[in-house]
Amino acid sequence: MSKLGNLGARLHRGEVGYDFVGNRKIWYGISILITITAIVGLAVRGLNMGIEFQGGAVFNTPATVSVSQAQEYAEEASGHDAIVQKLGSGEKATLRIQVAGIDTAEADKVSAALAKDLDVAEKDVTGELVGPSWGEQIANKAWQGLGIFLVLVVIYLAIAFEWRMALAAFVALIHDITITVGIYALVGFEVTPGTVIGLLTILGYSLYDTVVVFDSLKEQTKDITKQTRWTYSDIANRSINSTLVRSVNTTVVALLPVGGLLFIGGGFLGAGMLNDISLSLFVGLAAGAYSSIFIATPLVADLKEREPQMKALKKRVLAKRAQSAAQGESPAARADDEAHIDESEDAAPAVVGPRNQPASRGRGRGRPSGKRR
Repeated sequence: MSKLGNLGARLHRGEVGYDFVGNRKIWYGISILITITAIVGLAVRGLNMGIEFQGGAVFNTPATVSVSQAQEYAEEASGHDAIVQKLGSGEKATLRIQVAGIDTAEADKVSAALAKDLDVAEKDVTGELVGPSWGEQIANKAWQGLGIFLVLVVIYLAIAFEWRMALAAFVALIHDITITVGIYALVGFEVTPGTVIGLLTILGYSLYDTVVVFDSLKEQTKDITKQTRWTYSDIANRSINSTLVRSVNTTVVALLPVGGLLFIGGGFLGAGMLNDISLSLFVGLAAGAYSSIFIATPLVADLKEREPQMKALKKRVLAKRAQSAAQGESPAARADDEAHIDESEDAAPAVVGPRNQPASRGRGRGRPSGKRR
């Protein structure tokens, strides 16, 4: 078995672990700092909305000049910012020039100016107008879908688990969306319908790991008030550790192809059209894995520890630990005893009373005394 497999088995059995819940204030501080940075970036820089949302024109021309030179020509001809992408290679390479905020009359003038500047025939410059109403409809539908999704998720989690877990999952989702949108503003990538699809897609991934931990936590806290060895926070921490390797593995496997699209396809190979969806997926997947471990479950533990029953349980657990410490029992020995208690609880009950041994067939047959010769 690999080292990672051994580590996962030991984490699942509770032999090793990291105190995620105990250090929750650190994770809260880091998340608040990242979220504030994302909000400031969104407020200062704003989102670079694509032509589908602003309206404008898209021109396709032969690639007779560099991307930067074509961008300069397009901005001089239109008086607006332009985005230029090179498609293909060699003699068949073309330039895709997007100019936002122009109407039909302006588009004709820009097309003629581009043909002159790029030294190509006017028929070789093809243009397509995009109205802002289509993008506005897409955005409105996306907001409606997001709102319905959040409401249904909160209702489902409240029924399947409890309202505290539903609230924690909701906070984690808002955390992931805010960070993803904020990074889009800071990086300056164009927001297209593909970006919207990516944002809606990451919501499911964000909830996946969270629900896995919640399910483990629900199972382990069924009769929590009937014992005095663990507080709710202790069991929440064990739930995170027992599912940690699984969460990391699924996240890494999901990030590898998305990272290939973003860094190799969009960065190294220059396929910039892949950036809009790949960045949202990459950031959203990473933020979702982080929030399920460092935000959602510790927040549930915080909320549960405020209940009177959990407060009373915590007092009993701490009193028992203080008593064990006063008797000179080391933490290691106490943990070992608790592990043995866990194993004995899971084992089959011992047989109490005399055991009737089955008579051996043929024993003493033909010998009156029954003794061996």
